[in-house]
Amino acid sequence: MAFVRAPSPFLLVLVLALSISAAITATTTVPQPISDHHRSAALNLFAPSHGSFPSLQDAYEALRVFEILGIEEKHRVSTDTCKVVLENLSSLSSSLKDLFYALKVNGILKCKVNGEVFEGIASRLKASISDASPLPDLYYSIGGLVLIKDQDSNVDVLLADATGTFQSIKAQSQSDGKWRYSSDKTESSAYAAGLAFEALAGVISLASSEIDQSKVNTVKHDILKLFGSIEKNDDGSFYFDGETVGGHEHQDSLSTTSSVVRGVTAFAAAVSGEINLPGDKTLGLAKFLLGIGVPGDAKDFFNQVESLAFLESKRVTIPLILSLPETVYSLTTKGQLKVRVSTALGSAAPPLVVKLVRAFSSGAKDSSIIESKELQYDKRSGLHVLDGFTNNVDVGTDVFVFEIVLHDSHSKQVYATGGQIHMPIYVTGIIAVSNAEIGVLGDLGSVQTKKALDLAGNDVVSFSANHLQKLRFSFQLATPHGHVFKPHQAILKFRHEIKVEHVFVIGNVGKKFEITLDFLGLVEKLFYLSGKYDIELTVGDAAMENSFIRLLGHVKLDLPEAPEKAAQPPAPPVDPYSRYGPKTEITHLFRTPEKRPPQNLSITFLGLILLPFLGFLIGLLRLGVNLKNFPSSTVPAAFALLFQLSIAAVLLLYVLFWLKLDLFTTLKTLGFLGAFLMFSGHRILSYLASTSTKLKSA
Repeated sequence: MAFVRAPSPFLLVLVLALSISAAITATTTVPQPISDHHRSAALNLFAPSHGSFPSLQDAYEALRVFEILGIEEKHRVSTDTCKVVLENLSSLSSSLKDLFYALKVNGILKCKVNGEVFEGIASRLKASISDASPLPDLYYSIGGLVLIKDQDSNVDVLLADATGTFQSIKAQSQSDGKWRYSSDKTESSAYAAGLAFEALAGVISLASSEIDQSKVNTVKHDILKLFGSIEKNDDGSFYFDGETVGGHEHQDSLSTTSSVVRGVTAFAAAVSGEINLPGDKTLGLAKFLLGIGVPGDAKDFFNQVESLAFLESKRVTIPLILSLPETVYSLTTKGQLKVRVSTALGSAAPPLVVKLVRAFSSGAKDSSIIESKELQYDKRSGLHVLDGFTNNVDVGTDVFVFEIVLHDSHSKQVYATGGQIHMPIYVTGIIAVSNAEIGVLGDLGSVQTKKALDLAGNDVVSFSANHLQKLRFSFQLATPHGHVFKPHQAILKFRHEIKVEHVFVIGNVGKKFEITLDFLGLVEKLFYLSGKYDIELTVGDAAMENSFIRLLGHVKLDLPEAPEKAAQPPAPPVDPYSRYGPKTEITHLFRTPEKRPPQNLSITFLGLILLPFLGFLIGLLRLGVNLKNFPSSTVPAAFALLFQLSIAAVLLLYVLFWLKLDLFTTLKTLGFLGAFLMFSGHRILSYLASTSTKLKSA
């Protein structure tokens, strides 16, 4: 019996789900051929910005991926990209690398390049080759000439001294098959070897006369030596390890492997005879490239897809990939075990037979559960199918050993099958739960109360116990074929009334899972908390289709009082979803409105307010107001009229303030009217004052 501090219910379910997911994932890490997932990812990774790419190299890598995967995206980038291609090919300041990738892009987009432009580039590239250039410059120059040869046959691209160029590149090779970048750099690398092989292939295709066959055979031997130092993983995949060259330039394993594959396949296509690369290594290279999955980086994506395309170009043996559409088999539904055989890019395989050599449980490799069987080929789906499993196949992880048998001898020379292929299959099923019993024991182990439980039903039990007693719970688990099943998790949880939880791991004794809780030894861990404890059972496993969490009932514990220095129970856990629940309603009580005065009193008060206005009108009449002094000229008359209207507007604003406007609105409006009133009043009063002065002087 083991005791664990209880996590929250959410965390417990999460851990169970993760363990099941991890177990299934561990069995499905099998290389899968290129699929529609890659095509969808390519559209996202290589999406051009406003129809163009950051560089010609990026443009070529995107177009090359689209070409290999059969994605029609040229129309989105052809116009703007061709413009950049023509600019680089016509510029004398373009670097060798830019010219190389401009020609590569032109080979795909077929931009309208003048033949004279090709001739000028060819002359420049030949001059670069004649100099003692480092390997990358030779690679770009020779590769550029090969591209011109493919795009315009009228341009003279043949090398006058092809043998000398071949020998200058070969001089940088090392005894282990690796190459140096230049004579002044002592470091060698497999990445540089890939560049060298591709450059040598270009020299052979550009040679005006045949290269000495002994030199070609020496390079073939270098390739075999390089493959002798290849790295191998436990899953049978092969790769060339990443390395740092020159103290600063680092190439990872994918870039290095891609460079070697590109160079070896290019050299194999340029020479006569075969390069006897072992089929298991070409297949292992394909497994390494496919084992990456769907890369999230554009450069890695390009290296993966292009390398697989070169492996499928028939320059070396073409790897055949055996994959499983589904790696989980259910004994409940009794489905079919399906196997797919295709090339790494998902192309159809030649006529063949898939044999199940044997199958064994991962825990017992020596005993077979299935012997030799031949899978039936379904022409409609293109899958090889095994109908039904034998009764020996039970819940758990099994390893199936397949073998691909090609129909004709010619296919055996073209394709690499890899011998026996081990594939993990995860078998699930309904687990029978039986003989569940729970009871209370005395301090001497005598059974005082015991009840049987139907864990498939809804019945619950209720017990009472004190600190001198024990609680025992047991049950059995069996697979569909009656074998004892041991789940990943078998947990008994106690939950107190104040939400304090305790988790106990249930162990197995023979065919039975059993746990005995001695309350005397658990009083401290239970924090001396008496009261009602809910009992909950959790049984879960990745192979168990009926994993469950079930309430068994409750037990009322009578524990002694806690001593003074006893540990206090932790605070109850906070429900993580409580923050999303409804909030407490806020009730606001508004102040009771003041009692209004009687209507008659309000009318009387209004009359008293209007009395000053009436007095103003009476005063005007007593003073003898007349319009004799109203200006007769147009401009003064207009200002006089505006002055009178401004006064009326201010009076009207007072009325509106009394009826409906608030104080702030009234003050803002009054500020505007007051300024206008002062301006117009000043103008008309100045006019009247000047008129009065003229009359007095006259």
